[in-house]
Amino acid sequence: QVQLVETGGGLVQAGGSLRLSCAVSGLIFCLTSMAWFLLTPGKAREFVARISRSSAVTTYADSVKGRFTISRDNVKNTVYLQMTSLKPEDTAVYYCAVSSPNGSIYDPNSYSNWGQGTQVTVSS
Repeated sequence: QVQLVETGGGLVQAGGSLRLSCAVSGLIFCLTSMAWFLLTPGKAREFVARISRSSAVTTYADSVKGRFTISRDNVKNTVYLQMTSLKPEDTAVYYCAVSSPNGSIYDPNSYSNWGQGTQVTVSS
């Protein structure tokens, strides 16, 4: 059984920081690329960041470049999203997911085994 559990969300003021964690079990974590997506009311899931299995390649949405950093610990089977300089526009539920070898890295349909999400709220 594959499980992804996101933690670390909360309420912060604009300009603050949060670190999200996604603990993964039930698969060979070091062989999978991982990504973070966000979800806001009335919209589809939106790509945030992706990291390759070895951490050699990272990809970010333009909206978070320079502010968010994705990383992973293949010993702890955990992927992280360090969020700094948070803006009210970052408010959303954040999900991590396991990628597949094929498909667009920006397309949520290319991913599987989504976590339950963690709420990030940034006040102005």
